[in-house]
Amino acid sequence: MEKNSRQKQPVVLCTYCKPAVPAVKSCLQCEQSMCSKHLKQHNTTVDHVLVEPIRSFEDRKCSLHKEVLKYYCCRDNISVCASCSVTGSHKGHQVVLLNEASDKKKEKLKTIAKDLKFDSWKLEKRLEKLQNHRKDEKGKVAALNKRVRDLFKEIRDKVNALEMRVLAEILRQDDHISLTISDLIRQLELQKDKMSNAIARTKELLSASDPLSVIKEKVESSDIIKISDDIGDVREAGCLDEGIVSQMLHKGILQLNISFMDLKKMRQFGAIGNSHVLLDPNSAGNNVIISEDLTRASYAVEAIKRPDLPERFKCSQVLSRCQFTTGRHYWEVAVGEARKWLVGLAAASIERKKNGNESYFGCNNKSWGLSFNKQLSAGHDNMYVDVPTDGPIKSVGMYLDYEAGHLTFFQLSDPIKCLHTFAATFTEPLHAAFILNDNSSIRILN
Repeated sequence: MEKNSRQKQPVVLCTYCKPAVPAVKSCLQCEQSMCSKHLKQHNTTVDHVLVEPIRSFEDRKCSLHKEVLKYYCCRDNISVCASCSVTGSHKGHQVVLLNEASDKKKEKLKTIAKDLKFDSWKLEKRLEKLQNHRKDEKGKVAALNKRVRDLFKEIRDKVNALEMRVLAEILRQDDHISLTISDLIRQLELQKDKMSNAIARTKELLSASDPLSVIKEKVESSDIIKISDDIGDVREAGCLDEGIVSQMLHKGILQLNISFMDLKKMRQFGAIGNSHVLLDPNSAGNNVIISEDLTRASYAVEAIKRPDLPERFKCSQVLSRCQFTTGRHYWEVAVGEARKWLVGLAAASIERKKNGNESYFGCNNKSWGLSFNKQLSAGHDNMYVDVPTDGPIKSVGMYLDYEAGHLTFFQLSDPIKCLHTFAATFTEPLHAAFILNDNSSIRILN
């Protein structure tokens, strides 16, 4: 059982009762605590300040004048006695009765309590949303697991069916060859028996002593047995036709590929093909060299003289030609030849004519980037998060789901590792974005 962090306050007892009973009030002037019986007697004789039962009266009196603290100094925000306000250090200050000061503070506390209640309500709503979100995501995870399991079961079923068809063809050929060979062996064994009989009869005639019986027996090799040269030839037996098997596999795998795509669509897994991302030379800063095929960008120490187009950046960064306004997109970038780099996304309306956070990718609310400078980090709106890695990054995959508002970066290792995901609401056209630094180059892997 969880212990209460607040200890129960000890009961204040009546000063006069024997045996003692709990007090209901304490008198600051008398410095006594009283039960309801003695409180009635006290009220009939004097008009003192009564408060809720207290154990110590020292903190209710002025440490200098030893008088009851009846007033509140508005200038110094402290409780004072009558002597402090008349002759002491608070002389001339605005002072009010403690009750009045307490009432004013309670009015402020009412506002604070109202604000706290509203803030508490907001926190409850956020908590409720997070709990509902967790529940929804758990449901999505379960549904996605089922879809994936069902998809791979159907894939396995189709692969197994193809395997069974191919193995059945191999077995059919094996049976056919075996039957043919068995028939040929049977024919050869029959001829072998005839040959053995002919050999035995010939031996008998050779050993016969009666000339007449030898003469009377007609013995010709062609009459004894006729041996066909075709019977028992290996070529007649046939061979395993691997060509048919290969053709079945080839055709079956092609059909499986089409079938897998159909299954993928049926299970509501959208198609995600590589987006053909090319660099836009008109956006490239003058220290960025673009290859002729528009897939490689390199840093140039000496600035290149280019027309100052409206879309050109002042800094060493470049955008893609293509825009993303809807759908799902995927592209890969090789960064192994760059010491410092950034890859990501930027809105078409990003500032281009300033060397500052308004332009730099990852430093404003119009761009998102994964960057490396001794440490891998993900940045948006000048807020950065360190990204742990298992080793050097050679290439990065990027997946954009525009409607869902997700931009995910992958390390293209074995296995593929998710590095970071940005969640945002995309409302305008987006471009793939790249930053180059000294002795660095990147290449888009289309």
